[in-house]
Order: sequence, then structure tokens, then C-alpha cells
Amino acid sequence: MRDGDESVERKAFQREHNIVGQSLEIQEIIEVIQQVAPTDITVLVTGESGVGKEIVAQAIHTASRRSHKPIVTVNCGAIPEGIIESELFGHEKGSFTGASDSRKGYFELADGGTIFLDEIGELPLATQVKFLRILENGEFMRVGSSTAKKVDVRVIAATNKDLEREVYIKHFRPDLFYRLRSVNIRIPPLRDRREDIPVFFNKFAKEVAEKNNIAFLGIAGDAMELLTQYYWPGNVRELRNVVESMLVIENGRQLTVDDVRKYLRGSQTNGEDRNLPVYVPKQAEFAERELIYRALVDLKTDIVDVKNLLVNAVGGSTALVRRDSGTGPELHNGAIVHQRTAEEENISLEEMERRMIIGSLQKYEGNRRLAAEALKISERTLYRKIKEYGLQ
Repeated sequence: MRDGDESVERKAFQREHNIVGQSLEIQEIIEVIQQVAPTDITVLVTGESGVGKEIVAQAIHTASRRSHKPIVTVNCGAIPEGIIESELFGHEKGSFTGASDSRKGYFELADGGTIFLDEIGELPLATQVKFLRILENGEFMRVGSSTAKKVDVRVIAATNKDLEREVYIKHFRPDLFYRLRSVNIRIPPLRDRREDIPVFFNKFAKEVAEKNNIAFLGIAGDAMELLTQYYWPGNVRELRNVVESMLVIENGRQLTVDDVRKYLRGSQTNGEDRNLPVYVPKQAEFAERELIYRALVDLKTDIVDVKNLLVNAVGGSTALVRRDSGTGPELHNGAIVHQRTAEEENISLEEMERRMIIGSLQKYEGNRRLAAEALKISERTLYRKIKEYGLQ
């Protein structure tokens, strides 16, 4: 087939399966999807939160011979550890308190089709053993049963974690990791394929305008340039939310650069406009701690601003400064300004994370679900961190 014909076929495939983007990275992903979809090989989709891992999983399923059967999507991070095996593999009547009837699990419901296991990195170690058995021979046992069942299921897994690191710190089984990574489709973050941003913007703007009956007048060139230079920590999901907010609140009028700036968090572009550096790696490595760290940095920025206001309030005049012995507080015209100790300047990332978790739990009066949402981590991860730091 000639290159031109391949390009036409790829674009048709892209439209059919709702895959947005014109970057080289997206074209390469489409080629891999076309190669693996007709097979039953297990696929691991990796990338930061919000890059579109579920879209890729859906495309693999709909382009496969299993497309006439359902694709069952399971968010492993949203299921409490105590019931996840029952949810995945089902249970027999009377196998535990409340099991009034036998029940099929997600794997049985997906028999003949595809199961998409999102946040696979959150799967408990004990459950990983049983999951590996299904990958190897299609066998599993319901909770409370001693009889093995077989299913014919195609598995697609996804994670925003670095599973190799999870193996190293013994949070993920190496045999399962090696079994999963036979085909790994990595979706780059939006900031690494900026030519896709205008494509996504136009698609989302059209959808929002049609849904809300808005006559959208477009976006200025410098405003689009600001969008393409923004870091997009939330990736495509964040872009969709920003577009929806801008069109609805601005009522469809042409968007200027000042309009766009109002809807971007901190108006940061490439991390250059911050008073303090923001550590965000190119890959999803240490994803949970990065989110907490960024929140801490933002909080620290606010504290610095308040302190500057206090100092500026006494500007010009000689400030009354009283230092207690050691590392006590400073008094500036009656305002106490905290002195940072050497220990605070060199605080470890683990300690920052611990303090952030404590603060969030206190803010929401011990409600772990709300605390996890505020920290942008799963409830199971929060439970694990609470145990790890002895905060129970």
C-alpha cells in the first residue's frame, strides 16, 4: 500500500474511533492500535491522568473481533480493597456477611469481550496473584468457591504510575509486570505534543457550542498561542474543562488572551512564571507525590505573598524587630513573622507529603473520601499513606 493510501486509512480509522490529534506521537499510537486490535494480546496503556487512556482502550476493543461483545471498564483505584476480589471475580451465596445471593464478577460479565482495568497499579498484591492466573490460563475462582471457572476475556490495563518503580518498592508483582508489558502504548502528556492542542480546542469548542446552543465567535491568535504554551498538568481533561468554562461564561464571544489567562491555573506557561520552581517530570513517575508537592508549593507561594504584604505594610519606616533567643518569632511593628529554620528549609518530600495529608484530613474532619479528592489521589492510596505514616 502506498504512503498516501496508508495516511488516508489511518485518518479514517482515527475518525471512526474518535482519536483526536495530528502529532507524530498520535499517528504512531494509531499504527500500534491497528496492529494489536485484531489480536488477543494483553495491552498496557500508560500515561499521566487525563491523557485519554480510556479512548485508546475503547479503540482497541471496537477495532477487534470482540467488538460485538461488551467492554467492561473497571476503575481499580475506586474499589475498596476489602471487596475488590468479589467485584472482579464474583462470589458465592453466603461467602461473607451480606452475600445473600451468588453474583458474577466483572470478568464473567466481560466473557467473550474485553475488560479494561484502569489504575491497575492500585490493585492489591493478593489480588494481583489471582489476576495473573486469569492472564495465564483464563481461570479464576469466585470468592467462597473451590471450583475453578474459565473465561475468554481480552485484557487491557492502564496506569499513570511507573510500574517498574512500583515493582522495585514491592508494591507490584514483577511476574505480573513482565506479563503486562508485552505491548505498552504510552500516551505522551499534552505539553509534549502541543500541535494537538488547537485540534482538541476546536473539537471541544464545537461540542460545547452545540450542546449549549452558543454561537461561538472564535479565539484570537495570541490567545491560542497562550493555550499552546500552557503546561496543562491535567492534560486533555483539563483542556476540555477550560474550554467549556470559557465558552459558557464568556457567552461565546471571541476569546482574547486576557480571557484565556483567567481560566488557566496561575497563568503558568512552561513553569516559567512562578516565583518558586514546580517539579513536574516528563513521565508519570512518582505521580502521587508530585500532585501533593505541587499543592504544597502553591500553598507556600501564598504564604510568601502574605509575608511580603506584612513587610511592605511597614515599608519606609524603621520596623520594630525583636528576636527571641534561638529560633523564635520576629516581631515587625507588632506583627509576628515566622522565621524558617534550617530544618524547614530542607524538609524532605516525605515530610511535606505527611503534613499535607494531615492538613487535608483535619480540613475535612477525618472524611477520607473528601481528603483524597482534595489531594487528587485515590482513597486506597490515601489509606496506604495513612498506614505508612502511622496516622491511624
